[in-house]
Amino acid sequence: MSNQDYITRKPAKKKQNNPYKKKVVEQKPTNQAKSKFIIAMVILLIAGFAYGLWLLKTSPSTKTPNTSHEIKAVAKKAVTLPKPPKEKWRYVDDLKHKEVEVGEYEVKKSGPYKMQCGSFKTQSQAEILKARMAFAGIESQIQTAQGKNNMWYKVVLGPYARKRAAEEDKHKLRNNKINGCQIWLWK
Repeated sequence: MSNQDYITRKPAKKKQNNPYKKKVVEQKPTNQAKSKFIIAMVILLIAGFAYGLWLLKTSPSTKTPNTSHEIKAVAKKAVTLPKPPKEKWRYVDDLKHKEVEVGEYEVKKSGPYKMQCGSFKTQSQAEILKARMAFAGIESQIQTAQGKNNMWYKVVLGPYARKRAAEEDKHKLRNNKINGCQIWLWK
């Protein structure tokens, strides 16, 4: 590599896009006459609006007189109502004289209810659900049922005398993130 002579070399041209130098933005001269005109117009509009409001306030045509003669005339008109028209239909009279037949029936009490919240193949899974329900404040039982191939472990609650009591416990369990409980008749 050859040595370069830095002294005899010409200086570099000034770069136009130097990121370290601040650019001077030229400000355009504003038209002072135009801005003065706009300010004067705004002041005139506000003054005109205020004058119009003052005229409405002081004008006698905008005030409503409350004389006792007008009130009496309105009261007389309200008293003299026309007579109601004669009815064309008979259903009003029929309803007055209608007799209602009351049938006798019995309310069937459907019996005690149970709520099943899970059915598992292993007893340990049923015990886990039973423990979660105990933390929610509800005591449950584990029942066994023989399936086609193996034994099932059901987590049940009950018996409940009324379905409403079972629904209350179901909502309490749902608030504790235990979903999927079904309410059935106790068999």
